[in-house]
Amino acid sequence: MSLNRCAYLFSRLQRHISTRATRSAAGSGLRHKKHQAGPVVCCRHVSSNSSSPKPPDTSLFVPIALKTDSLSDGSVGIELTQPLDKSELLKVLNRFYKKKEMQKLAADHGLDARLFHQAFISFRKYVLDETSLPADLHIILSDICSGAGHVDDIYPYFMRHAKQIFPMLDCMDDLRKISDLRVPANWYPDARAIQRKVIFHAGPTNSGKTYHAIQRYLAAKSGVYCGPLKLLAHEIFEKSNDAGVPCDLVTGEERTFMDSDGRASGHVACTIEMCSVTTPYEVAVIDEIQMIRDPSRGWAWTRALLGLCAEEIHVCGEPAAIDFVRELMYTTGEEVEVNTYQRLTPFSILDHAVESLENLRPGDCIVCFSKNDIYSISRQIEARGLECAVIYGSLPPGTKLSQAKKFNDPDDPCKILVATDAIGMGLNLSIRRVIFNSLIKPNVNEKGEKQMETISTSQALQISGRAGRFASKFKEGEVTTMHTDDLPVLKEILSLSVEPITTAGLHPTAEQIEMFAYHLPDATLSNLVDIFVSLSQVDGMYFVCNIDDFKFLADMIQHIPLNLRSRYVFCTAPINKKQPFVCTSFLKFARQFSRDEPLTFDWVARHVSWPLSAPKNIKDLVHLEAVHDVLDLYLWLSYRFMDMFPDTALVRGTQKELDEIIQQGVRNITRLIRAADPTVTGPLQTQGSSGGQAGGKNANAGSRGQRGQRGLGETDSSLAGRLVRDGLLTPDLLRQLQREWSKDRKQEFSNQSALATEPASNNKEKRKKKRK
Repeated sequence: MSLNRCAYLFSRLQRHISTRATRSAAGSGLRHKKHQAGPVVCCRHVSSNSSSPKPPDTSLFVPIALKTDSLSDGSVGIELTQPLDKSELLKVLNRFYKKKEMQKLAADHGLDARLFHQAFISFRKYVLDETSLPADLHIILSDICSGAGHVDDIYPYFMRHAKQIFPMLDCMDDLRKISDLRVPANWYPDARAIQRKVIFHAGPTNSGKTYHAIQRYLAAKSGVYCGPLKLLAHEIFEKSNDAGVPCDLVTGEERTFMDSDGRASGHVACTIEMCSVTTPYEVAVIDEIQMIRDPSRGWAWTRALLGLCAEEIHVCGEPAAIDFVRELMYTTGEEVEVNTYQRLTPFSILDHAVESLENLRPGDCIVCFSKNDIYSISRQIEARGLECAVIYGSLPPGTKLSQAKKFNDPDDPCKILVATDAIGMGLNLSIRRVIFNSLIKPNVNEKGEKQMETISTSQALQISGRAGRFASKFKEGEVTTMHTDDLPVLKEILSLSVEPITTAGLHPTAEQIEMFAYHLPDATLSNLVDIFVSLSQVDGMYFVCNIDDFKFLADMIQHIPLNLRSRYVFCTAPINKKQPFVCTSFLKFARQFSRDEPLTFDWVARHVSWPLSAPKNIKDLVHLEAVHDVLDLYLWLSYRFMDMFPDTALVRGTQKELDEIIQQGVRNITRLIRAADPTVTGPLQTQGSSGGQAGGKNANAGSRGQRGQRGLGETDSSLAGRLVRDGLLTPDLLRQLQREWSKDRKQEFSNQSALATEPASNNKEKRKKKRK
């Protein structure tokens, strides 16, 4: 063995020793400086096990109703003493409740003021209503009532009752250990057993960073690609197989194996939630690593980065994530090699806004953040005799690809694209100019609260970077806004540096929730998750992802008899809770599943009223999108419960037919909007412009965004409003008519004033002549 190789191995051993020593020190609460040479392991904000744990949120503790079974010792207490006087007993119990010493003693055992009050109410009701109390409790209460005992003697029996209705008090230490999330790297022993090499490909959009990672992926003997979207997984799946590298596809709703016998290929392209952390690979690619801080999905990137069993981990994303990934890898004792890339084609910010749809040019993409604006603008564009493609998030993947192909086709008359930020990743588009219709976007924060905010620098760069893509016909891209007032704001946003990533998401696993349920068997799943998050401890590098969607589904099916693991799986289903039809279908799926009755194709077809016809208006189109989501839900569940969802092939075929019907509707979207009833488009438009109430620092930005939205999509019952809505009159022409009308009114008023003053002056002259 060479000297250099020995030195290398020694340095690696030294790193592992120092890492283990640091973890051990953190676990025992000791703090000491390392005097040995070698890299220092970063432990920023790491909570020590010796530090006092945060107090639990006792508002989450729901008292359990005790069973009123007859006691085994019957009325022994009455036989040994005498029946209790309820009125005297009530006075004794109230004296116990008012004693500060008892409240303080209970607080030392986990009963804060709120729990103490709830426990006392339950205990008092139990004592007064129960016909036969346990003998020992009966005797103690009898002694106190007769003056032979002290009121403090009630405390042990009160605490026994409190722990019966609040079982978490008796196992709080165990619950804290289960919910300790401070060292997530230790959750993946297979990954820790190998020495991984982490390579970060950093750069802006259209810089070739993912391309370089994929080249290494294709050259490897085995590999896994982990992407944020099904479209990206499909793209790598097709690219790999076209290159002669057999590759399987794994998403939440689909499994495609290239081997006819169903054996797994050496390569797999998957959505990041579906990656395996136990299968060994030579190369793994984690795309869009900056999403590790996503409030809802960040846990999937954390799991992939810490848990993938690959010799090489290729991470692609924004430079803002470099320092954080390097810091995260220090905790595993792994080095990070960074490759930086520059954008392949330039894009520039224009000095003027578009201002009017009359100024659109071929290759333009208008970016909106609400369906209302999508519908309104696409209609106004086609009212001018232009064709436009439409892409938004709730469209099926096939429809998105179809619309992208239509826009990219140089022989197709469609030269304008109207889209949401769904174009930010996963689609190859030939865009010359990106036009922001608004800079205000609905956002859900870490607490699950919806708010309207100005888009971040990261989001603006992601969308702007779609202009002038490499290998498209536009070698240079342009970015601007629809409204003049928004242009300086966009320039300011794009001039700022992207905020560095500082935290990664975590999520409780099914195993952790099952251990919680073992200790709290009577708690609901929603309550279990709430208590878990309340007690969880994370260090400064992590946060617990938002679980509101999970709890929403858990509460929805709480009344349905399901075992805990099945209930947990159902609640992790990725559905849009804003779609009533999807939520209703989810509920029916769970109820049918609980009856142990397979969900056949015929059952699903009856539920969705298949076959469905082409949409006649926007309401029909929205419903078809919801049906597509329901079929997605079926396919997602079919891979978790194969026996209960057996007709996967038939459902997938139906979904493809439905995709074609939706594509037909989107191609005729202007006709659908024209046929829509005002009561259908109204709510969409109201929702799209509801952001003006956002307070604080974004209030002014919100008013700007609303002004842009009102100018193009607000519902108005006046003749002018109807003409704009029907596409017969543009907002710019309306404003011009208003100016001309105002000017004419002023001229008419001045003429009338002149005519009115002329007779008055003539009368004065006549009166003067008469006097003379």
